[in-house]
Amino acid sequence: MSHFSHIKTQIRNLDSLQSALSDLGVSWKAGPQPVRGYQGQAKTAAVVIEQDNGYDLGFSWNGSEYELVADLQYWQQPLTVERFLSQVTQRYALNTVLQTTAKQGFQVADQQENAAGSIRLLVQRWNG
Repeated sequence: MSHFSHIKTQIRNLDSLQSALSDLGVSWKAGPQPVRGYQGQAKTAAVVIEQDNGYDLGFSWNGSEYELVADLQYWQQPLTVERFLSQVTQRYALNTVLQTTAKQGFQVADQQENAAGSIRLLVQRWNG
């Protein structure tokens, strides 16, 4: 019986996901890599975060989005699963906006992270 949990996300862009994890200081490996689980079970993921206890977590493509894959009994991160996903999702959204606006010729004029955790972003484009 598998002990892996699959948690749905709204994450669809691998580059933005990897940038989000890097922004948060999370060490990750690009896949395909195995996510190690209970009794030697493994799932293949596009991004793997190794834990010291030998049980990994990762993000695996399910055909429409990258979902978090982990054996939650062995979760060994400084944040809860919910808080971890919240921070990853916020940074993912920021990186997606930055990538999209850069392709459209915009530049970041100002970026502020507020004490409450929100991010204020001002982009501009000069038309010549």
